[in-house]
Amino acid sequence: MTRRSLLPALALATAAIAGSAQAADGAKIFQLQCKTCHGAKSTPMAPSLAGVAGRKIASLSDFTYSAGLKAKTGTWTDANLDVYLAGPSKFAPGTRMPTGVAAAPDRTAVIGYLKTLK
Repeated sequence: MTRRSLLPALALATAAIAGSAQAADGAKIFQLQCKTCHGAKSTPMAPSLAGVAGRKIASLSDFTYSAGLKAKTGTWTDANLDVYLAGPSKFAPGTRMPTGVAAAPDRTAVIGYLKTLK
């Protein structure tokens, strides 16, 4: 095997390790920045984020979403979560989420963590 032929396998192994490390980092960030509002169940302050990855935007029946989020179509893909976390009010004007996650690596980590919430 050449070095060049090992690169794809090495990249996959590194991605798997990085994915679990990112989720762990995301859990820490979530605990510091998100948990105050987002719990295991929806509250009047914020919706539950359990199962948010892949879920239709603004679709939980136990939370009253802002008009800005209700107007959005589609699902919470990695890309949509990233844009929303980067600037909640830019993604959905009128949203009640006051701040996002500024750094791109932190957003990636939080998204990885959100995928673990069931």
